[in-house]
Amino acid sequence: MNAIVALCHFCELHGPRTLFCTEVLHSPLPQGASSGDISGQNEQAEEEEGGIQMSSRIRSHSPAEGASADSSSPGPKKSDMCEASGCRSLAGGHPGYVSHDKETSIKYVSHQHPNHPQLFSIVRQACVRSLSCEVCPGREGPIFFGDEQHGFVFSHTFFIKDSLARGFQRWYSIITIMMDRIYLINSWPFLLGKIRGIIDELQGKALKVFEAEQYGCPQRAQRMNTAFTPFLHQRNGNAARSLTSLTNDENLWACLHTSFAWLLKACGSRLTEKLLEGAPTEDTLVQMEKLADLKEESEGWDGSEEEEKPSSQPDVVEGQELSKCPPETSLMPDCNTWNVAHRRLSVFRSLRHMRQVLGASAFRMLAWHVLMGNQVIWKARDMDLVQSAFDVLRTMLPVGCVRIIPYSDQYEEAYRCNFLGLSPHVQIPSHILSSEFAVLVEVRAATRSSLYPTLFDDEQSLNKYEFVVTSGSPVAADRVGPTILNKIEAALTNQNLSVDVVDQCLVCLKEEWMNKVKVLFKFTKVDSRPKEDTQKLLSILGAAEEDNVKLLKFWMTGLSKTYKSHLMSTVRSPTSSESRN
Repeated sequence: MNAIVALCHFCELHGPRTLFCTEVLHSPLPQGASSGDISGQNEQAEEEEGGIQMSSRIRSHSPAEGASADSSSPGPKKSDMCEASGCRSLAGGHPGYVSHDKETSIKYVSHQHPNHPQLFSIVRQACVRSLSCEVCPGREGPIFFGDEQHGFVFSHTFFIKDSLARGFQRWYSIITIMMDRIYLINSWPFLLGKIRGIIDELQGKALKVFEAEQYGCPQRAQRMNTAFTPFLHQRNGNAARSLTSLTNDENLWACLHTSFAWLLKACGSRLTEKLLEGAPTEDTLVQMEKLADLKEESEGWDGSEEEEKPSSQPDVVEGQELSKCPPETSLMPDCNTWNVAHRRLSVFRSLRHMRQVLGASAFRMLAWHVLMGNQVIWKARDMDLVQSAFDVLRTMLPVGCVRIIPYSDQYEEAYRCNFLGLSPHVQIPSHILSSEFAVLVEVRAATRSSLYPTLFDDEQSLNKYEFVVTSGSPVAADRVGPTILNKIEAALTNQNLSVDVVDQCLVCLKEEWMNKVKVLFKFTKVDSRPKEDTQKLLSILGAAEEDNVKLLKFWMTGLSKTYKSHLMSTVRSPTSSESRN
């Protein structure tokens, strides 16, 4: 995260001052922190906090090097600093702290002031505003301010106990500065919690020192006895005590460097940007609506009032997989003799794989029923095989048109599901077997004469099965069929297209036909146009054939509620305004 975290202090003599700041460097270190090390004076510590591993190095320099670095620093002059280090964090020759992030090769550098003049000006202005005009009620707490030119600031002001200060406390702030306003606002809860933890630790240490000093020499009674003595003379020059003295922690700045570096690293890792091109698709809207419905159901669920669902009513999954299935012992009596790892290989990998396994004519019949919205029934012992078949076939449909019962021990009506998995012993009603609105795929043990040749290595596990596809309305080989089916078959037979490319072709084809569905929905359901106009529209859309019309009507059921409500609201608005006039 490209930001700066700084600790600021309101000095009673010099006003707001920056004590300590940590910045992120993607380029080589600044001159003050890149000088050579003196042997015997370096300390390396491997620190791991919150899963982030860094190498922290405290660099030391000779007095000459420290003087030259200090003279070129854009910080305030020595005459503006308190003699007792109240306005200073690091000693004059101290070059600061450096942490190396091994994962990203980013360096986190801590100084009293940024070395870059422009950054120094930005931090200086944020420091002054955080301890003067930009404060929340009570002068202690978080606040946000800033602009495009000088950056945006998250500031948290707080008090530190000091027995020698006016009011027995001193005023500090921790600020986070960055140019990305949206990112900083979205990071508010994270920054507030972590910075509040740092402040609590500082206040806890200072409170212990304050209580010990008050117990040894109560300042309140002493000040009351010398009420007419000038206040500055009472403190004997100790008014500007350093923060290390107030907390009695000599390693305070090294600890703050570690905390600030971790804060920058963690805050930059918790949020990532994702580029979304165009409006969300219908599948995305339907999935969002289903997730919202599931969330509402989980929030309103009461275990004491929930009745056990009868075993005859299996769960229906709309547009998503089902994790709950009937016990294997009742549906697969021979599963104990199977090798589980081998059974998982008996699955369909893609639509192209299924077409080559079933054969071109059988696959075309099955795909035609899927696209028309007819019920697709699979009968097999292997639940994983049935589930893989549904996972492959559902890619041809919009998410809103998918209703799956992966495996059941009894037949379920078509209004409950258009994908139904059954065990081999389940009896299907005769009128369903002869219906033109259903297709049955029976998975049988293959005889030696019916074994099909192996086309892929992963087909060897399916070589033991025979797939029989039947329907009351078989699709004739010379039937044109829906346009999208012909395009899908053309993509599957094109060996120059990989499986991933075919998947993207399916996405594009579904979006193309969902756009036609949207136009038809508005034309017929919202505008209520006559049949003659609808027929003209279908001709313009290139969907005047019977199969294309059936497909559009079925896919219309998969439109999202968001789209439908948006259309209805746009239609009602002009009507309501005209009625008012």
